[in-house]
Amino acid sequence: MTQTLNSLGFAKPEAETRVVVAMSGGVDSSVVAAQLAEDGYDVVGVTLQLYDHGAALAKKGACCAGRDIHDARRVAEEMGFPHYVLDYENIFQEAVIDEFADAYLGGATPVPCIRCNERVKFKDLLETAKDLDADCMATGHYIQRKVGPHGPELHAAVDAARDQSYFLFSTTPEQLSYLRFPLGHLPTKDATRALAAKYGLAVAGKPDSQDICFVPDGNYASVIEKLRPGAADPGEIVDMDGNVLAQHRGVIHYTIGQRRGLGIGGLSEPLYVVRLDPDSRRVVVGPKEALSTRIVPVREINWLGDAPFTSRAEWHVSTKIRSTRPPREAILRPTGDTTAEVELLTPEEGVSPGQACVFYDSGSTRVLGGGWIWRGA
Repeated sequence: MTQTLNSLGFAKPEAETRVVVAMSGGVDSSVVAAQLAEDGYDVVGVTLQLYDHGAALAKKGACCAGRDIHDARRVAEEMGFPHYVLDYENIFQEAVIDEFADAYLGGATPVPCIRCNERVKFKDLLETAKDLDADCMATGHYIQRKVGPHGPELHAAVDAARDQSYFLFSTTPEQLSYLRFPLGHLPTKDATRALAAKYGLAVAGKPDSQDICFVPDGNYASVIEKLRPGAADPGEIVDMDGNVLAQHRGVIHYTIGQRRGLGIGGLSEPLYVVRLDPDSRRVVVGPKEALSTRIVPVREINWLGDAPFTSRAEWHVSTKIRSTRPPREAILRPTGDTTAEVELLTPEEGVSPGQACVFYDSGSTRVLGGGWIWRGA
């Protein structure tokens, strides 16, 4: 007689199944920890201190700050499971913040939350969970893990408005076998808050985190200036032919697709930032059609499909190049084991190096992987 699996997929009682829950102090991960504890699992809560949180102590919605550590600890006390705070400041600085600054200075638009998941939470923290003899690690991310004929698969969350699959494309098959995402099937965020209220958690009404955790007020430029002195040196705003139109106050203040705040008046057609050239300290502007991109070079690809990535010349997929945009149909052409060219069937505006390009199985919720947009050879 085969033993039935528990809700985390293990053939043993809940009390004998240890699960480490990554707790940010927000409502999502708190609900995951509380629910698993209520279900009888052997829960261990872990919160990461990722940066010097002195500047963010009083800020609403800053992840991993002092207030959040306090909130996570309180949930653990209320639900009766152990809770640990791990100092990951040095790891986070090297793996996430430094690259964020350098990418921004290189004229790219980085997505540090992806690197944090890839290089900190799902790497070092995951290893810590194994050191604690945990059977698995659970997080509060809105994404689904389903077991298919070839093993665990990554799927978008039921609630498209909360889906975080764009930020988790670099999750490897090995990591996916160890991870659990208990919130991915919920219909709305209200359902999560209702669970928090049901468990009597003080964080039930806590606001969602909006900004990157180490950019407390959303002011990227001031953070980059502190990290890289001289980054805000002024330069020229030029058109696509190199004609000087105006002066700017530092390349770091501009992003691809930006229209406002260029300080160029009296033109019949609006101009947009189409390229950043940090080496010459130039901001290149042009008409809206110059932003339109059809061919996107992608590298550092993490492939989650069943067949090998290079087993086909072409993959017909849906792609996301911004977390806030719906997937669009595209043709994915491998050019190596971890490189490809993506042809967008409908051109997109504002495609920027440093952003992620995430692949989905057309017509389904499955995430097939993704990679990083770059300028090409």
